[in-house]
Amino acid sequence: MPIKTKKRDFWLNYRKIIRLLSLLLYFVVSLLCVLGSPVLAVLPHNIYTAPLLTNATITDPPLEQGKIFYDAGRFSEAVQVLQQAAQAYRQTGDKLKLATTLSNLSLAYQQLGELTKAQQAINESLKLLEDRQNSQILAQSLEIQGRLQLAIGKAETALVSWQQTEKIYQQTHNYSGLVRSQINQAQAWRTQGFYRRAIQILEVVNQQLQSQPDSLEKAVGLRSLGNALLISGSLPKSQEILKQSLAIAQSLESDHDMAASLFSLGNNARKQQQTPAAIAYYQQAIKLSSSPLAKISAQLNYLSLLIEGQQLTEAESLLPIIQSQLNQLSPSRTAIYSQINYAQSLIKLEMANRQKNSAPDSQLPNLRKIAQILANTVKEAHSLGDRRAEANALLSLGNLYEQTKQWSEATNLTQQGLILAQATITPDIAYRLQWQLGRLLWQQKYFPGAIAAYDAAVETLKSLRRDLATINQDVQFNFRDSVEPIYRQSVELLLQSQAEQPNTKILDQARQRIEALQLAELDNFFQEACLEGKNVILDQVADQENPNTAIFSTAAIFYPIILPTQLQVIVKLPKQPLQLYSTNITQEEVETVVSKLRKVLVNPTATNAVKIQSQAVYNWLLKPIESKLSATKVDTLVFVLDGVLRNIPIASLYDGQKFLIEKYAIALSVGLQLQNPQPLVQQQLKALIAGLTQPPPDFPNFAPLPAIKLEVKSISNAGVATTNLLDQQFTSTALEKQVNSFPFNVVHLATHGQFSSRAEETFILAADGPINVKQFDSLLRSRDETQAQAVELLVLSACQTATGDKRAALGLAGTAIRAGARSTLASLWQIDDESTALFVGEFYQELKKGNISKAQALRLAQLKILQHPNYRAPSFWSAYVLIGNWL
Repeated sequence: MPIKTKKRDFWLNYRKIIRLLSLLLYFVVSLLCVLGSPVLAVLPHNIYTAPLLTNATITDPPLEQGKIFYDAGRFSEAVQVLQQAAQAYRQTGDKLKLATTLSNLSLAYQQLGELTKAQQAINESLKLLEDRQNSQILAQSLEIQGRLQLAIGKAETALVSWQQTEKIYQQTHNYSGLVRSQINQAQAWRTQGFYRRAIQILEVVNQQLQSQPDSLEKAVGLRSLGNALLISGSLPKSQEILKQSLAIAQSLESDHDMAASLFSLGNNARKQQQTPAAIAYYQQAIKLSSSPLAKISAQLNYLSLLIEGQQLTEAESLLPIIQSQLNQLSPSRTAIYSQINYAQSLIKLEMANRQKNSAPDSQLPNLRKIAQILANTVKEAHSLGDRRAEANALLSLGNLYEQTKQWSEATNLTQQGLILAQATITPDIAYRLQWQLGRLLWQQKYFPGAIAAYDAAVETLKSLRRDLATINQDVQFNFRDSVEPIYRQSVELLLQSQAEQPNTKILDQARQRIEALQLAELDNFFQEACLEGKNVILDQVADQENPNTAIFSTAAIFYPIILPTQLQVIVKLPKQPLQLYSTNITQEEVETVVSKLRKVLVNPTATNAVKIQSQAVYNWLLKPIESKLSATKVDTLVFVLDGVLRNIPIASLYDGQKFLIEKYAIALSVGLQLQNPQPLVQQQLKALIAGLTQPPPDFPNFAPLPAIKLEVKSISNAGVATTNLLDQQFTSTALEKQVNSFPFNVVHLATHGQFSSRAEETFILAADGPINVKQFDSLLRSRDETQAQAVELLVLSACQTATGDKRAALGLAGTAIRAGARSTLASLWQIDDESTALFVGEFYQELKKGNISKAQALRLAQLKILQHPNYRAPSFWSAYVLIGNWL
């Protein structure tokens, strides 16, 4: 299979392909194609759009045969049969059968990635149906057209198509078609970024389903809705609805539908990291499944979970059963993906056994068997004419050769797969092939080619940004394995490729790449593309001279980057080019030191331990450049933190004599850009304060906060105009009403809250229960539509990051972004509420002066607490961090 080319010729050809691909990157991969990835086994049919169907009023052997091939995943054969049928109907002049055949032909072409042919077929079908405004066949064709429109990035026109199908299905009383159209519309709204609208539609669908009598149709509708909510990230609601679907299927004794619902519940439990429950669901699905494809999907997911959990003996006992069933499958895309999925699990199992037994790399007997399986899948996909499946098989086979360090063979296989992926416009496969090619060229020390391949992978990920956030549950399961390493490895490659003298352009590219990772992390956190809009580059703020404000702040910006064997720090000093310095320390060592520091920081009696451990972090981040900071008279340090560093307050770092807050004001940014970097100058501070002294009964783990009333009083005493919602007045509804009714520029929430790496576990408490981070969109962002004055500052004064969650600060960044406030002040852990009241009063008194930045106001308030005889320990004063606009 390898194609022999010289590196230079190969790379010239590859770059030509990249340039051609750049014209096509706006295409968005379709939902079915994304869910077809072998990363996680899925049922073979798309829940959102109709599978290949013959209309109830039209039955014909060619159409039935086409449907059989399509349902079996044999799309090329389905195309051949349908093409022949279409030609026959053209000759007989049977427009209705021709229209039906053409719409189904379009759907089969879509599966093969032949979108131009798919467009031609559906256009011809719809032209034949122009006079049939209420026809079920017209609805089916419009439904298929909508799917194609979504696949090529035209979500708005897809929405119109599905709204037309909804109208027809209503008129013809086609209940299942109506539900399907509404779920499709929700997907179109989500793809455009209208997440609340999508959820509202799904809630309406749920209400309609609940009012229907139990039937298999209702069970299928609920299952479709549950899967839609699963992909939307509404995991508890998804689980509830899937259980309803299962209950109906059980009452009607439908093994097929019970197995399907159990399979979906397994995927839900897996996404919630409830591994024992997921395994139990998969086991039940395997037992009940009558369909070989459904059974093998559940078995493959069960196998992968066992391997992930290091249950290697149990996993090995499944192998003969799965292999036997795979051998019985007829050639089809689903069979190919099942074999690829199986091969990937075998590779992981082999590696786990080698690590467990400390076997040398030379002992690879099972990998030869795996290579044969994958080689066969390449041949089968090629014989079926399924280029997408062939690209996926080549990706996996190339990866296997990569792991056995057969660089040339792996490169050639990857090249072949990439050409196929680009030809069929399948960016979800292309980015993995580009990443793989980058790794391979890097291993062969061909840095220009490796950098270009990584750049291409990142660009492809950008084109997939919304899809990865809102559709691809496979990548959601494996973000840290499937997406994050691309960015980190790319940065490592860029920095490694430099000569001894740092290259400013490369440094800028490296920090932009880390920012792109942070955006991807937030998208993954919310399962939405959450950061949009025009912002100002941080460098412009750092370099500005004589700003037209009463506040003058000179800032240096730090970008620490955690790599596998080094901690790199890129620094932007005012009016100076980017600078780079590094520490030779492994990622594991960084995480260990920072984790220990975090533990002692929250202990009021551990000040000496804090000084010792935080000095190590100071030496990494600041010591190499401390003399230049003094020379440039910087007064504010802005950090774009990476990874575990986000879990500690930079203010607590110790230089051997002083804490960092004693020398500088400190702020955090979630990216390289700042939204409307204007200070609070000569503005009358108007604060909406919501406080809860007693948590709701359902949250007994949260202690009362009696000093909140003192905190509220201290804000008022500072001269801030306040409107208060205290205790039972503080409900989510009341808060939203107040925020959107009056021109507050500060919102201060004095209540328990938690930041987590999981959006569903990130919330603040109101009297009527938790306000989830996703609700902040409706609470604060919607005010932009009703109020000219933005929320300049959001204060969260009693929140904390989730215990034991290394990535919990992601929830803090997510909250700051979701709220849409220009700046957010929040605590990384809950501190004594009396010292909090003192701190808050000092902060607002400084801010009220009107000639000081928010970061400086925070610094002075922290210093006031540090000087207090009862609160000198860092646990009291360092917990607060300022995110966003520090001016």
